[in-house]
Amino acid sequence: MAKDYYQVLGVDRNATDAEIKKAYRRLAHLYHPDKHKGDREAEERFKEINEAYEVLKDPEKRAGYDRFGQAGVGGGFGDVGFGGDFQDFFGDIFADFFGTRRRRPGPEPGADLRYDLEITFEEAAFGATKKIDIPKTVPCDTCNGSGARPGTSPDRCSRCNGTGQERFQQGLFSISRTCSACRGTGAVIHTPCKDCGGSGKTRATQTITINIPPGVDTGSRLRIANEGEAGRRGGPPGDLYVFITVKPHPIFKRDGYDVICEVPVSFPQVALGSEIEVPTLEGPVKLKIPAGTQTGRIFRLKGKGIASLQTGRRGDELVHIRVETPTRLNKRQRELLEEFARISNDDILPQKKSFFEKVREIFE
Repeated sequence: MAKDYYQVLGVDRNATDAEIKKAYRRLAHLYHPDKHKGDREAEERFKEINEAYEVLKDPEKRAGYDRFGQAGVGGGFGDVGFGGDFQDFFGDIFADFFGTRRRRPGPEPGADLRYDLEITFEEAAFGATKKIDIPKTVPCDTCNGSGARPGTSPDRCSRCNGTGQERFQQGLFSISRTCSACRGTGAVIHTPCKDCGGSGKTRATQTITINIPPGVDTGSRLRIANEGEAGRRGGPPGDLYVFITVKPHPIFKRDGYDVICEVPVSFPQVALGSEIEVPTLEGPVKLKIPAGTQTGRIFRLKGKGIASLQTGRRGDELVHIRVETPTRLNKRQRELLEEFARISNDDILPQKKSFFEKVREIFE
């Protein structure tokens, strides 16, 4: 079963590094094996506490865990009892054998981040400016990302002489693996920064202003360069990807860059012809309804739709007419309709006449 490392340490997901460290020390002291000799349950609890702290104290591992859970910090042989040196050792044997030795790790870009943003129908149509809060790792202000305490600097690794790689002769093979002392960086920090613990990164929540262009729709993705997680070893930060979801509108529906609006009208309005007021994204406009308009007829309002992301040209608004049948008639209204029905014939109902003529043709 997947563990919740924050729950293991009893801290909130937005806990600071200092709060995580304090919780770890308290629990480690409480469940230390020296205090619970022979207690298997306490031993397992102590292991869980250490496992959680190893992930949450490292800004990069914590960021991976926050995004993907344990899958973001585990994997490979390490999950079944083999350490990283085992993988590096044999990985480099095969790399040297096939002539594809790994290069010394250099600057690495930070991880990309995802943010899901919900906007209104109007904001999607006309664009908007939004401010969003993004929790992420950033370069440590105290040490400027070096990881070393101010006034000091990392020293060249004496084990690998700054190359980041250790070489061994193994029979006919020349074996190279990542230096275990400096982890491939070529430098060792003897006096780590007190605020970031030598990682060069801290967690912070930054407020970012993003511009949403007109025409976006649900599923649209905006890329905000360099607003992702901080890079490693001087590498650039990752990017932020904002995924858009558009809220449904109570009146309008979208079809590509066109807007659809269904407008109810009365029988007298369509029978006699009239001028009605219909809503648009920019406010109500007048629309002339010709006499004899049938339900389902569509009127097109040019340029009243949504702007195209590619061209900026706006689509149209399609007004669907729906004739509404009255449900409550007073006495006089009923008398007039009954009189209208008596004097009516098929000549004033062309669709009805055509329909029943086709029916007779089928069954005669």
